[in-house]
Amino acid sequence: MTELKPFVYRDKRHIFLLLIICFAAWGVAANMTDPLVKVFSKVFVMSQVEAALVQFAYYGAYFCLALPAAFINRRYSYKTGVLTGLGLATLGAFAFYPASQVMDYHFFLMALFMLAAGLSILETSANPFVMSLGPEDNATQRLNLAQAFNPVGTNIGVFLATTLILPNLNVADATARAMMPLETLQQVQAEELTAVMFPYVAMACILFIIWLLILLIKMPTANSVNPQETRSNIQGCFGRLYANKHYRYGVIAQFFNVAAQVCIWTYTIQYVQEAIGGTETQASRYLQYSLLVFLIARFTMTGIMSRFNPSKLMLILALTGSILCVYAASVPDITGIWAVVMLSASLSLMFPTIYGVALQKLGEDTKFGAAGLVMAILGGAIVPLLQGSLVDNFTTALSYLVPAGCFLVVAAYGYFDIRYYRI
Repeated sequence: MTELKPFVYRDKRHIFLLLIICFAAWGVAANMTDPLVKVFSKVFVMSQVEAALVQFAYYGAYFCLALPAAFINRRYSYKTGVLTGLGLATLGAFAFYPASQVMDYHFFLMALFMLAAGLSILETSANPFVMSLGPEDNATQRLNLAQAFNPVGTNIGVFLATTLILPNLNVADATARAMMPLETLQQVQAEELTAVMFPYVAMACILFIIWLLILLIKMPTANSVNPQETRSNIQGCFGRLYANKHYRYGVIAQFFNVAAQVCIWTYTIQYVQEAIGGTETQASRYLQYSLLVFLIARFTMTGIMSRFNPSKLMLILALTGSILCVYAASVPDITGIWAVVMLSASLSLMFPTIYGVALQKLGEDTKFGAAGLVMAILGGAIVPLLQGSLVDNFTTALSYLVPAGCFLVVAAYGYFDIRYYRI
């Protein structure tokens, strides 16, 4: 009788549990960021494109720090990478306090960049670490399970934003703020930015506790390499990765997957307000519903994945997502809102599935391959600027054609993997 393969190696289970905590923690951080676009556009009175620089700073940091994280992982260990990422993210979250005192938009962007830089290193290290904790055959499913705890943090992050940040925004719009005396306006802004600062500083404390816990618990460091490894070996790694179409197309699919996710969640609140009206707090409930759908679907899809090909699921959900986006763009009413909410079901398995599929059979190139897939998160910095332009010049509903196109790219990668690698 064939022996069943373990899901996680027995001596690695405690490590797996600690990494799950990390996945939840960066879910909190990442999704407190989405409402900040709306917050900063109101507090500092700016266009949607200017406010979208929040996402540009956040996801741009992911792009810039992923490759250095790969060098850390290759030279030292995944544990070192995780600790470095958590430490930098903690400093970035703490930096929200001085930024709130200065009351300058650019200081918030700097703090956010530092936070995201740490999370980039953390994610570049934690994702392949999870995949290495068991047999390669179920690595994608294992990563999906670990990533399923990310939306747990996501829901906590949005809850914090919708209960501690959005309700504390002054109801005055841009016209009313323009008529305020300078001293009154500064007082209003100070109160609003304090509301932004508090949950980030609290999160910094939590990240520091996680950092200490991981530091004190012994982890294997066998995945480190000899420091005398030559530059030519690293260059050869880059060459092999670029020549690998399966991996290269996976990076492109990840770029557009993250772009779709950021576009959808960033403008959910504004879509709801344009469709049926209401305050930011009332509209934010639908963002919370979206993330609950995302959470439930992630666990559901992880279970289904044990019986069905991950790439087939990815293809089906990507095509469904594209259809829902077109519907939301065409019918901006309550049914369109629920189409936007259900888009989160399509997003649920995308990131870890693309990640796991693209990294298959890369061997020692996996560490730099993981960096490329995290760098692809740059899609969340670039594409929302295009959507923001459509929002400024047309309607939020029409702007949902942008993530519709993104989903089609992901669907194409699912088809490519099925057609050429799963025959």
